[in-house]
Amino acid sequence: MNTAEALSITADRGTVKSKQLPWILGLVGLVALLVLPLLVTNPSHQNLMILILMAAQMGVAWNIVGGYAGQVSLGHVAFFGLGAYTSSLLGLKYGISPWLGAPLGGLIAAAFSLPIGWSCFRLKGHYFTMATIAVAEIIQIVFNNWEFAGSAVGVTLPMDKQGWAYMAFSSKEPYYYLALGLLVATLLVTFAIERSFLGYYFRAIKDEPDAARSLGVNLSRYKQIALLISSFMTALGGSLYAQKELYIDPGSVLTTSLSIKMALVSILGGVGTLFGPVIGAGLLTLIEEMTRMLFGGSGQGTDQIVYALLIIAVAVYYPTGVVGWFRNFVARRRANLQNRSEKE
Repeated sequence: MNTAEALSITADRGTVKSKQLPWILGLVGLVALLVLPLLVTNPSHQNLMILILMAAQMGVAWNIVGGYAGQVSLGHVAFFGLGAYTSSLLGLKYGISPWLGAPLGGLIAAAFSLPIGWSCFRLKGHYFTMATIAVAEIIQIVFNNWEFAGSAVGVTLPMDKQGWAYMAFSSKEPYYYLALGLLVATLLVTFAIERSFLGYYFRAIKDEPDAARSLGVNLSRYKQIALLISSFMTALGGSLYAQKELYIDPGSVLTTSLSIKMALVSILGGVGTLFGPVIGAGLLTLIEEMTRMLFGGSGQGTDQIVYALLIIAVAVYYPTGVVGWFRNFVARRRANLQNRSEKE
């Protein structure tokens, strides 16, 4: 076997390994995440890990409609807030378990997405984005003045009953595993979409909407399906947030900055990719915590500045995000191996 053949075989093996690498890394990462709370016992550090997992889950849920279908929504916080308020109010007013309240909140958010999609999907580009922001602001105003939901004061969940049956715990570790489980479930839903005809339709709507329409794809219908699934999963994240914090108000679960964070997590990691939002959540949450440590209470609004700078940096230097950069690196390495084999 000569050098050229050896390099060619090496390049082919590198191609196979590059396809398997994300799954190998994902499996190793899952095992590491399962044992991590056993090694990291500091409550503040565990809380940071929970925040990363919850941000990742929100980003993966947003990515279904914003990344795959290409519909950039900055009003997703409306679904997040509906999930949080539904499970909280059902538990507080009627004694319904959050295990039932969370999926009910998801169904309410999904039902709410139908008229939103029907009206907003008539718009394109930045007009659609502005319309989603307006919807979220309206929802925030409604909850700010709705006495049944606590108005601007918010809702406090009691801690008189604890345990898995009530999804209430005095330690951080159970919330960590709940957040991890919800993230894995959202990733599995996204993976199923990615490998089904829905994934192909979503990508066609994003990349070539006119061509997709000419082939008989109903753009409005499949955009609505993407929003329906995304809103349901986002609402589940809102329910988990409410159970973890035990207190919600419009300023915490219906603020526009939370919508921006959902989008930025995906953009930073790589829109339209499975694990991109997970990577983006880790980076963004760590940056946020560092700014809080540096500026403390005097740095109010610093997170918004960080968001803006990251959006500019990603748009200018890495428009495909961290995952896109990694793929380009692997492609360049493969091309270099191929060139070496041809020269030999």
